[in-house]
Amino acid sequence: MELMSNGNRSDYNADDNVPLDMSQRIISMEQDNYPSQTETNVVNESQNNSAEGVDFVLAYVDNGNSVQAQKREAFERSLLDQGLHLEYEQNRQLCFVKIYASEEVLCRFCEIMKLRMPIKPLPDENIVEETDLFDDAKSWFIKLFSFAQLDPTKFPPTEYKLAAEYSRDKDYLFDTKDKNFFPTHIRVMVVDFILERQCEGIQRLLAAGVYSAAYPLHDGTIKQKGSTRALLYEEWGDTKKWVKLQPLDTIREYFGINFAMYFAWLGFYTYMLIPASIAGLLCFFYGLIGMNSNQLAEDACGTWAKETIMCPQCDKTCDFWRLSETCLLTRVTYLFDNPAMVYFAAFMSVWAVFYLELWKRRAAELSYRWGVVGWDRTADHSRPQYLHALANAKLFKVKQKLNPVTREKEPHVSFWKVRVPATFFSFSVVLLLTALALAAVFAVVLYRMASITSTSLFGREVDSASYKTFAIPAIAAGINLVCILVLNYIYDWLAVYLTEMELLRTQAEFDDSLTLKVYLFQFINYYASIFYVAFLKGKFVGYPKKYNKILGFRQEECAPGGCLMELSIQLVIIMVGKQAVYTVMEMFLPILYKYWALFRIHTGLKQKDPIVPRSQWIRDLKLLDWSARGLYDEYLEMVIQFGFITLFVVAFPLAPFFALANNIFEMRLDATKFLRHYRRPVPRRARDIGIWGRILDALARISVTTNGFIIAFSSTYIPRLVYMTVVSPDRTDIGFLNHSLALFDTKDFANGTAPLFSSFENVTTCRYAEYRNPPDHFELPYKRPSIYWHILAARLAFVVVFQNAVGLFTMAVQWCLSDKPRKLRDQIKRETFLTEELIIKSEAERAKSKLTDDQLLSTGSLRKRNTHSSEFSEDL
Repeated sequence: MELMSNGNRSDYNADDNVPLDMSQRIISMEQDNYPSQTETNVVNESQNNSAEGVDFVLAYVDNGNSVQAQKREAFERSLLDQGLHLEYEQNRQLCFVKIYASEEVLCRFCEIMKLRMPIKPLPDENIVEETDLFDDAKSWFIKLFSFAQLDPTKFPPTEYKLAAEYSRDKDYLFDTKDKNFFPTHIRVMVVDFILERQCEGIQRLLAAGVYSAAYPLHDGTIKQKGSTRALLYEEWGDTKKWVKLQPLDTIREYFGINFAMYFAWLGFYTYMLIPASIAGLLCFFYGLIGMNSNQLAEDACGTWAKETIMCPQCDKTCDFWRLSETCLLTRVTYLFDNPAMVYFAAFMSVWAVFYLELWKRRAAELSYRWGVVGWDRTADHSRPQYLHALANAKLFKVKQKLNPVTREKEPHVSFWKVRVPATFFSFSVVLLLTALALAAVFAVVLYRMASITSTSLFGREVDSASYKTFAIPAIAAGINLVCILVLNYIYDWLAVYLTEMELLRTQAEFDDSLTLKVYLFQFINYYASIFYVAFLKGKFVGYPKKYNKILGFRQEECAPGGCLMELSIQLVIIMVGKQAVYTVMEMFLPILYKYWALFRIHTGLKQKDPIVPRSQWIRDLKLLDWSARGLYDEYLEMVIQFGFITLFVVAFPLAPFFALANNIFEMRLDATKFLRHYRRPVPRRARDIGIWGRILDALARISVTTNGFIIAFSSTYIPRLVYMTVVSPDRTDIGFLNHSLALFDTKDFANGTAPLFSSFENVTTCRYAEYRNPPDHFELPYKRPSIYWHILAARLAFVVVFQNAVGLFTMAVQWCLSDKPRKLRDQIKRETFLTEELIIKSEAERAKSKLTDDQLLSTGSLRKRNTHSSEFSEDL
């Protein structure tokens, strides 16, 4: 157990880090009065049903299991040994252990946990503040959006207090006599820290069924006037008040810094989506205005298109078709494939970097305000699961190693003999499941190929180009979405098991490893099909005389206008479908889970009488418990969404708008869910959003490349630009559609590939979407013409120019915006200086006082000796 602070205090045993004189510090009850499991000290509920002062509650069903009773007795005795106060209550067969932490326990463990606590007010605490451009902009926005500000009578502004790492040796810094010095979230953190590190740890006891639940209490009910829970439910969880800002300080005091940081990030991300949504809507409306009047649509819907016969899209069963069948498709495609998308893609790439840099500044301000600036998550205590695994290790040897940070000895396993094999096995399984996700995408691709062939058997309506372009991709995307959700469920469970095998010491290391594994899989699972449509579909098809086939099926072809429309369909169904499914699950699953948990509690009782929820601990027992992953799933959902609106935003400019609409309600639904259906969580410290920030940075950088390639290779922007520059005599795109279609002689069909039955008569030539020489070319029939290579060079040049231009601009943004505002850096330096000055002054006064006491003592001793000398002289 890691209960030692940095200093070597005299009242600690170096072997087990347990105070030696704890028997004198127990404030709960005498050991002789410790209740047995058969004769429980049940407090009369009518006399003591108040939740005031209760820091934690343990609940269990008294089912007569003697082994579990012995484990409970040993565990609760260890809690008493640590100085906690325990109070017992029984409601039929349900037993509750109410835990209280004394001031002495809180002081001791705040020092052990290195918690930063508010210090006494300092003279000249604030430095002179100088306003800058960002301060002026912030004040302007506050005035502009004054309607969104919180009601100061309900959420009064929180006064900032200087904080320092708590130490009992420097108690002069802290006002521990203040009744609010140890707020509820600190008390809960301390008790949870003790529970996790006694005996087997509370989590293992819960898993073994020794206890049914362990939880801190909510502050009343959601309808109890005057309670913080009811206030948050009415003002924060109400979807009607979506326009209001979030009460982050109150959220932090109630749920902890980790929850407040998540909602601060989600709120900031949502507000930053407003300019992105406006830009996307402008791009969309630009395409909507020109949908019917652009040259490509006029060509596809004109007389020439009705007379142009296209080659079959599959062998034998598919018939020829007319280009005019793509009229609707070409018009709709212009909504996304228009000249404005280049500027929109550049804007979104810059927006992503700008948003992340501003968030870093915002996170720095919040971490300063909430007193976690100096906290290092990597220097945290060892995980209880890690210590338990090492304590029961049989297959490998555990050694003691000095921690270079804490200078304490800790259990350590061999890197090469234990860590490397476990990590290698873990990531091998990850690669296997990633291959499984790719196999699912490949199966859906085969389904699309087979569907193109099978639709020709059901008549012209089903075999139309519009049906194949809209219906088949939509059905395939729906199937792909189902595969994604199923694979996610399987992998999430397996990832936790694999990460536990790696024996990671701190919770930060464990969370980072788990996040990396899960996100890599989710990245492949969600985005693989979109990458296929964007960069592979229609690129290696071949031509009618020699098609490239996969398992006997012809590869899918893009429509004459490109694959951007199909990419948009794929993106819409997966992104919007995922959001819809998750929203429904978040609304209804907590209710179902809550009733299921209540059913399990009732089935463990011998007497089936209903449980009367007269106490807060009984009401909270009926709520859902938090998993060990906490907010992990909430972060993952939002980061996946961020990938959709950055990596492929050029294919669907409305993605930021849909994300904005979803997130506005996501915040309020999450708030309602946490307040209404879940028990109060154990607060955790957080300086920022952790590894998720690095993932967002990586996505922002990758998005520049992906959007550049989508514009260059999946749209008609570059081919049309080359046509207008090199081919067109009047520098317009008139005739571009005809120029992009190659000619094929039907006599050149390979054996067994020509249509068996056709509604067209005497078809001698047909067209297909490719840049190839005509069949009557004097040297190279069906080979690539020079214009194809010009277009390819232009595409590659565009990617290079786009990526470098946007990259340089984003680098300039990052250079101009530091991660911490200058004013904040100065404030931190000033407060550090004032704190050090106070410590030096106080230590000097303490040393002076001690020296004075020693001098007085020495003077008294000298006088006493002089008196004895005088008496001795008189005797002589």
